[in-house]
Amino acid sequence: MGRRCARPVGVALIVSALGRDVARAFAADGPLAQADPGFLPRAAQDTLALAVADAVEQRSPLVAEAGTGVGKTFAYLVPLLLSGKRALVSTATKSLQDQLFLRDLPRLAQALNVPVQMALLKGRASYLCRHRLAQARHDGQLPDRFAVRALARVEAWAQATKSGDIAEVEGLDDRSPVIPLVTSTRDNCLGTECPEHRSCHVMQARREAMAADLVVVNHHLFFADMALRDSGVAELLPTVDAAVFDEAHQLVEAGVQFLGTTLGTAQALELGRDMLGAGLAQARGLQPWAELQAGLELAARELRLACAGGLREVRGILKLRWDERGADGALVPLLRDLAEAALAAAEALAAVAEVGPDFSKLVQRAEALAQLAQRFELDAADGHVRWIDLSPQQARLVESPLDIRKMLGEQRALAPKAWVFTSATLGEDDKLGWFTASTGLEDATTLRVGSPFDYAAHARLWVPGRFPKPNEPGHPEAVGRLAARLAGALGGRTFVLTTTLRVLPQIAEALRAEAEAAGHSLDVLVQGTQPRRALLQRFGDGRGCVLVGSQSFWEGIDKPGDALQCVLIDKLPFPPPNDPLVEARVKQIKSQGRDAFNDYFIAEAAVSLKQGAGRLIRTESDRGLLVVCDPRMRQMGYGRRLRAALPPMGWLDDEAQALDWLGELAATHGW
Repeated sequence: MGRRCARPVGVALIVSALGRDVARAFAADGPLAQADPGFLPRAAQDTLALAVADAVEQRSPLVAEAGTGVGKTFAYLVPLLLSGKRALVSTATKSLQDQLFLRDLPRLAQALNVPVQMALLKGRASYLCRHRLAQARHDGQLPDRFAVRALARVEAWAQATKSGDIAEVEGLDDRSPVIPLVTSTRDNCLGTECPEHRSCHVMQARREAMAADLVVVNHHLFFADMALRDSGVAELLPTVDAAVFDEAHQLVEAGVQFLGTTLGTAQALELGRDMLGAGLAQARGLQPWAELQAGLELAARELRLACAGGLREVRGILKLRWDERGADGALVPLLRDLAEAALAAAEALAAVAEVGPDFSKLVQRAEALAQLAQRFELDAADGHVRWIDLSPQQARLVESPLDIRKMLGEQRALAPKAWVFTSATLGEDDKLGWFTASTGLEDATTLRVGSPFDYAAHARLWVPGRFPKPNEPGHPEAVGRLAARLAGALGGRTFVLTTTLRVLPQIAEALRAEAEAAGHSLDVLVQGTQPRRALLQRFGDGRGCVLVGSQSFWEGIDKPGDALQCVLIDKLPFPPPNDPLVEARVKQIKSQGRDAFNDYFIAEAAVSLKQGAGRLIRTESDRGLLVVCDPRMRQMGYGRRLRAALPPMGWLDDEAQALDWLGELAATHGW
């Protein structure tokens, strides 16, 4: 059993010099207040910071849930900086990494007057590869004039960059086809044989990380490196005294994604393309390059067709159970064909390996592809689940563990250090069992620090009673019409969050039609029509705007003030029961004699609901309305449990009350 931490501030937590230093830093006359006149001491932030200091001093695990507005970033960074110990900080996304490294850490280090060497470490796909840039310049394999312009922009930036971080390139879309051409992967990196090895930005970032006192990484990089040892985190982790994971609620899914084994048909197509390019450029006529490439392409396309079955069109990523396509060894012949094509390529490449370093690397890639194909011919390992991710471009065969208990336990056993995991949503009980059970952290100290915001005064929750059920055909249209009425009363400033991509067009169409019929001028922004960043920029201050989005808009979005004052959630975010990973977890829970609905489905829905609701109130003065368009939350017994997981918002009974509340909010900004 873990220790619960619910001690008063300044009583039992201040047991060390570090604790006293942390308390002074957050005091009303402390260095943080002196550096920033707007800084206000918060009891909740003090409690969390002192708990982190305790964990750092004791080299012990801490799992801490900190509600919106607590200031958890400073609460863990200040103890780390004042401790003088070596630390690793991991967060959910590269944008949050940049925020920590470029804004928060320099600001705190200066305020605390702490000399600290910091480093930012991302995956290799985030760094310019000068060798591949030269190849892209000469090969000319660019799809359109926009890509040509993007490459020219990268070339100009490359002349002056010190870090090589692609995120520095202004105006370069994350989805640009140029990025994979000018960055490296584990497969195509030439390592020490690369002519640009001395000036390699990836190697430079690793050297800086190994020399730093505090290193900022992201969860995907952390787990990818644990599995592949490709970016330096695995070498760095044993040398740090403290490891902090922010946005830790995303940790398990990130780990499951990267600790597994993946075979993608795109791997075969990319291998064939790179082999053909190198062969024709450096070893023309020495091997039948076009024939070998065609063999790889045919095997990959046949495998994808078999995975697609009778599906003619696929939108987004469709997750299929393994037994839907791979039952009774149906995929084995196709996997053998792919392995044979890869081995034929490896043999041909090995014959010309002395021509240049590109060929030795291609041999390794071909052999690795063959081994992957052969692995998927066999049954899945114990404690693992298999599925197929099908997209318009490729099929990915995935084998993954169900959780990260084993991996995290192994890392914790290697060397004593502080392990701190924090997020605004880690569970619905004081033991934070949702998170600790899937991470093997039942022995950790747990802490829940509530939000300082006055939700009862500033926020309202409404669950429509007379509303179509989520499984009824008219539900998406009803959500869209309701969103139009509410957004019309508010003048926009509304998010509609859905649990699936499939309903986005239906909700958006109904929303537009209802708004037009009522004479409301609303700009309806829909996920998928533009990149996420562009949609959020168009939403701006929210005036006249409604954004309709699915999972990627449920978290990581900060729209404080009047910009976002109404959030509708289309239905309770239960995990999809036909998802292969969900099915495997349910089977595991049932085998333990537990109730899968209570212990898994409701717990997952509670955490997701808290995340979605968290978009609404971002500062002390924010006001807003949360609407859950699912009558089950009002009618079913488990609805009380889900409501209890949310912040203590005022309860509304009907649409008239909801419109009155929105009218009150609209009056404050003159709508």
